[in-house]
Amino acid sequence: MAVQGKNRQFPTAYKIKAIKRVERGDGVLPVARELGISRKILHDWIKAWKADGPDGLNRKRGPKPGPRKLKPLATYNDRRSALALAKARIAELEGLVGRQQKDLDFFRQALRALERPAAQGKPASASSKSSKR
Repeated sequence: MAVQGKNRQFPTAYKIKAIKRVERGDGVLPVARELGISRKILHDWIKAWKADGPDGLNRKRGPKPGPRKLKPLATYNDRRSALALAKARIAELEGLVGRQQKDLDFFRQALRALERPAAQGKPASASSKSSKR
C-alpha cells in the first residue's frame, strides 16, 4: 500500500483506519508493528488528526505554516536584567565583605599592639592602669 523506503507516503484513508483502531482500544505499539511504522509516526498521525482532522494528516514535512512559537523578547530581557541585577548585588556584597575584612584586620592589629607592652613587662599607659587604692 505504501512505498517502501525512507520517505514513505501513506494515503489519508490508511492513516484514518490506523487511528480508528487505536481509538477503539488497540494499543499503539501493536498497530504500529502490524503496519510496519514506528510508534512515533502513529502518535504524530493521532496528534495531527485531533488538531486538524483529515487536513492535518496531509501536511508536508518541514516547518509548519503560521507564527513560530518563540519566547517573547520581553521574557528574555526580564531574565537577562534579573541576572544583571543579581550579579550587581553579588559584587556589592563582595565589596562589603572585603571592607569588613579590612576592618577586622585593622582591629586585630590594634589589639595586638595594645597587648604587646603588657606581655613584655613594660608599664602600660596611664589610661590602662587601674585606679584602685
